Amino acid sequence: MNNELKKTLKPIQLWGIIVGMVISGMYCGWNYALDFTSPVGFIVAILIVTVFYTTFMFSYAELSTAIPHAGGPSEYASRALGKFGGFFAGFSCLVEFLFATPAIALSIGAYINFLIPGVPAVIAAIIAYAIFVIINCLGIEAAAKVELTVTVIAIAGLILFVGAGAPHIEMSNILGGDIFKGGFSGIFGAIPFAIWFYLAVEGGAMSAEECENPKRDIPKGFILGIATLVVLALATFFVTAGTTDAGTISSSDSPLPTALEGIYGAGLLSNAMSFIGLFGLIASLHGIIIGYSRQGFAMSRAGYLPKFLSKTNSKGAPVHSIVIMSLIGMIFVLTGQTAVIIVISSFGAVALYIISMISLFILRSREPELNRPFKVAYPIVPAVAIIIAFVFLVALIISNFSTVLWVVGAYALAIIYYFIYSKVSGTSVEEQLDGETI
Repeated sequence: MNNELKKTLKPIQLWGIIVGMVISGMYCGWNYALDFTSPVGFIVAILIVTVFYTTFMFSYAELSTAIPHAGGPSEYASRALGKFGGFFAGFSCLVEFLFATPAIALSIGAYINFLIPGVPAVIAAIIAYAIFVIINCLGIEAAAKVELTVTVIAIAGLILFVGAGAPHIEMSNILGGDIFKGGFSGIFGAIPFAIWFYLAVEGGAMSAEECENPKRDIPKGFILGIATLVVLALATFFVTAGTTDAGTISSSDSPLPTALEGIYGAGLLSNAMSFIGLFGLIASLHGIIIGYSRQGFAMSRAGYLPKFLSKTNSKGAPVHSIVIMSLIGMIFVLTGQTAVIIVISSFGAVALYIISMISLFILRSREPELNRPFKVAYPIVPAVAIIIAFVFLVALIISNFSTVLWVVGAYALAIIYYFIYSKVSGTSVEEQLDGETI
C-alpha cells in the first residue's frame, strides 16, 4: 500500500461526482421543510440558498484550482488559518458528509420499502450502504464510472417526473392556505432542508488530486455542476408542490412517487419513479462516500488522524478510510432519525462554508501572487456567500437549538482530541505537517 491517489478523472466524470453527490436532495429530504413553512415561504428559503450556493461555488472554484488537494477545505484553512483551522475545517467536512450518508441511506431504505413493503427500511439502508462501500474500494476509476452512470439515470428520472407532473400543476397548491405559515421563524426552520437540495456540492474538491488536469477540469466541473443543480432543484420543487398538498408532501419519505401517485393513482408510474429514485439516492450515497473517504485520507496524511487511514490499496483507493468512516455512518443509520440527521449534516456544512470563505479572504490578502487559474469576482461574490452563510448559522441555532447543542458538544470533544492526539503521537500536528510532502 502507498499514499498516492491516481489521476484519472475528466471534467465529465467530475461533473458526475458533483451532481451525483447532491441529486438525492431532489428525491427526498427537502420536503420536511413544509412542516415549518408554506410552499411560498419555502420558495423564499430556496432562493436564498440558491444565491448562496451559486456565489459559494464560484468562490470555491478559486480555492480548489489554486490548491488542488484531496483535503479540500482542510488544506485551504490550514494554509490560511494555521493547522488548527485546517483541523476544524476537516472535522466540519466529516460532520457534513458522515451525517449526510445515513440520511441518504435511510431514504434508500424508504424507497425500497415503498416498492417492497415487506423489506424493513433500516435493513435495506444498511445493505445498500455496504454494497457501495465495496464498490468504492475498487478504486476511483471504477467508482467514477458507476457514479456517472447512476447520475445520468437519476437526472433522466427527474426529467420524467417533471414531464409527467408539470401539466397537472395547480397554483392553488402553492398559493393557497396560510402563505405566511410560521412567519420568518418558519422560513429559518426551512433553511436546513433547502440546503439539502445542494448539500455536498463542494465535495468535488476532494477529488481534485484525481483529476487529470485540476486547474482546467475543476472550474468546468464545478460551474456545470451548480448550473445543473439549480435547474433541477427549482423544477423538482415547483412540480411536486404544484401537484400535491403540502401536508401530504411533508409527511412522505418518498415525495416524488407520492406526488405521481396522487395524480395517476398507485401503479406503474409511481413504482417506476420509486425505482428510478433509487438511482438518485444511490448516486449521492456513492459520491459522498468518495468525498468523506478522501477527506479522512487527507487528514490522516496531514497528521490530524491516525496514519493507517492514509494507506491506499493497489487500485489507489484509500480503503482503510473508506471502511472506517463508513462504519461510523452505518451506526447513525440505526437511529432512523432522518430529519435530525439532516440538521446535523447542515450544521457541519455551514461551519465549513464559513471557514472556507474566511480562508479565501485571508489568502487573497496574504498571498496575492498565488497562482489562481480561476478567479472569482472579488470581493463581492465571496462577501455575499459569507454573509448568507452566517444567516444560515443563525437560522440553524434558532430553529434547532437542542440539536445544535449536541453538535457543539461534538465539536468540543473533537477539539480536545486534536490536542490529546498531538501529545499521544509524540509530536504536534504542526510538526507532522511540516515534514509532509504533498
